[in-house]
Amino acid sequence: MNQIPSASQILLRPLTLIISCLIFVILILVMGLMDLNRLDRSLVNFMEVRGLDVAEKIEREAQISFSSIMQMFRGESAGETLIPLTDETFLTQESLIKALVNVIRTIDGAWPSQTITPEEAKGVIEKEGLWLLAFVDDAGRVLFQSRPVPRQVFSRAQPAIRKQKDLVIDLFGRSDRVARGGVVALRRSGGSGTVIIALDDDALRWWGLRIAMQRAVDEAGQTPGVVFVTVLDGWGAILGARGEQPALQEMSAQEKELLTGVTAVANQSVRLGEREHLMVMAPLTLEGRPAGVVRVGFERDRMDQALERNRHFLFLSMGFIVLAGLFSLWFVFQNQKRHLARMEEMRKRLEQSERLSSLGQLAAGVAHEIRNPLNAISMASQRLQREYLPCEGDKSREFGHLTGVIRDEIRRLNVIIEDFLTFSRSRRLELREFSLTEIIEKLVRLLGEEARARGISLSLKMEQKVLMVPMDVDKLQQALINIIKNAMESIAGEGAVDIAVERQAGERAVIRISDTGSGLAPEEVEKIFNPDYTTKEKGLGLGLTIAHEIIRGHGGTIRVQSNIGRGTTFEIVLPIKPAPGSQPAETGKRTGKA
Repeated sequence: MNQIPSASQILLRPLTLIISCLIFVILILVMGLMDLNRLDRSLVNFMEVRGLDVAEKIEREAQISFSSIMQMFRGESAGETLIPLTDETFLTQESLIKALVNVIRTIDGAWPSQTITPEEAKGVIEKEGLWLLAFVDDAGRVLFQSRPVPRQVFSRAQPAIRKQKDLVIDLFGRSDRVARGGVVALRRSGGSGTVIIALDDDALRWWGLRIAMQRAVDEAGQTPGVVFVTVLDGWGAILGARGEQPALQEMSAQEKELLTGVTAVANQSVRLGEREHLMVMAPLTLEGRPAGVVRVGFERDRMDQALERNRHFLFLSMGFIVLAGLFSLWFVFQNQKRHLARMEEMRKRLEQSERLSSLGQLAAGVAHEIRNPLNAISMASQRLQREYLPCEGDKSREFGHLTGVIRDEIRRLNVIIEDFLTFSRSRRLELREFSLTEIIEKLVRLLGEEARARGISLSLKMEQKVLMVPMDVDKLQQALINIIKNAMESIAGEGAVDIAVERQAGERAVIRISDTGSGLAPEEVEKIFNPDYTTKEKGLGLGLTIAHEIIRGHGGTIRVQSNIGRGTTFEIVLPIKPAPGSQPAETGKRTGKA
């Protein structure tokens, strides 16, 4: 017998399919996460570009404001390009004056007494970038001075000391070296005394830079999507700020790298309240030199929404892919089950065909060897009965009984040999159209007497009188006789065998043969067409096997339904028209291999 490859050697194993599906899902997940990271990085890069744009805008606006302020401080100094004074310039000047006056008022409110310690004065001077701080009474006596008050400063503050003015501002247009620097004097809130502050060139420059930066920050802070803007100088002091500021104490390592030129831009996530923001940090250059760092805070809402949408899309895609994979896996399993069932059926048919072929070859040899001795025995028994019959009555009856037994057994052996020979023959079916209903009626009349003798009711039900089917009449009759006889033999005592013939859709003729016999177990139903299986005590049990091969030779099928104690139904389906291009089939050995 040829070796048939197992289904596991031909089809994909379920574990292989599951592993392949898992690998595919993991690959999709990894690719999706990489896409999310790439999208996040792209959005951050976009924000960094926006941050650089804001920093450039601050740098440009601050440069213009700073140059304007320094021109106002110095006047028409030789060698300097004169910038025309505009309304914007005067607004900048007004901002500077307000800032210095607020500083004086803060000092006056913090120290209402006439005693200020040197430590306190030093802290105020360092914080506000002042050169001199002094308190003078109405008589012109100096009550406190952080350093000796120069005569020029004292004289420039005289209108306030003498109560001629509440505020004296002497900051702008001082081109002479002697009068360089600035003085602001303000009458104290109590009306007694004057607070004087003086700024040297460095202090004026620091305040000019501070005012210019604040104005530039206020302008840049109006950019849509910007939450806060902060400008730090090289030492980490705030030059300008707008919006709610994050709780950052010192300049970070990233910002120090920006000042040294190691990196061009950096970013950091910061929290304001309960919301996350992205802070972009960029270097600030003024007059060609590093002047500090710009911090620009952006809303992350749109970024987070875009990432969330893509994350949802990724998970939805993953869910769809997993469902598609599961459906594909289920479909493959179902397809494999069908293939396995078909392959198993083919394997059983091939094994059965090989068994039939071997049994047929054996049957042909055995039948040939047995038939001649049986003929000789039969002839001898007939001669004995004819020529050597005893005269005595008792012996004659005994002799006749014995020869009758011999003839009956020879007849039974002939039936067995005929079954063998039928099984071993390989004859092509000669198909021609013939009335199936006529065949069935003929069989009912033929077997009706035997059925009545057994106490069995044999009934026939047909929907139409003529139903033409391509058939080999003799062979199909043999198959139907075998099935009907098998049905009658399954009935112990009285019972019924019902035969129904009908035409179904799809050009098919159906014959149902039902009995009220003992029935079969499910495992017996699977074996009844095997040539090596029989439930009969006598005979070989080849009737159903031969019938099955003949029906298959006609291109039909046999289905069996049986319940123990309730009977069995054979459903025979035959094509009404032969398939286009089909050749006449062969019974026996060749049919089994078809």
